[in-house]
Amino acid sequence: MAAYLVAQISIDDRERYGQYEAGFMEIFMKYNGRLLAVDEAPQVHEGEWSYTRTVLIEFPTTEDANAWYESDEYQALAVHRKASSDANIILINGLQ
Repeated sequence: MAAYLVAQISIDDRERYGQYEAGFMEIFMKYNGRLLAVDEAPQVHEGEWSYTRTVLIEFPTTEDANAWYESDEYQALAVHRKASSDANIILINGLQ
């Protein structure tokens, strides 16, 4: 069953966040993920959306998603994201 990672990110330091971006795809591509959307200006239909970036990623399974997120190489890279932004990150199961 597919799994989807949704990240709501408020970037405080674009330069430091750029270090995270520079290494992201090389690590990400090793884990069967598919980057579906990255948007800094989503259309808000209801409520408020104060995040500077929203990301939607698909993985074939929750195991693939967790293997990527929990990998030593991603966690080493994520130090830059955590130092330059605040984020809400969730993993949800697909319907099929």
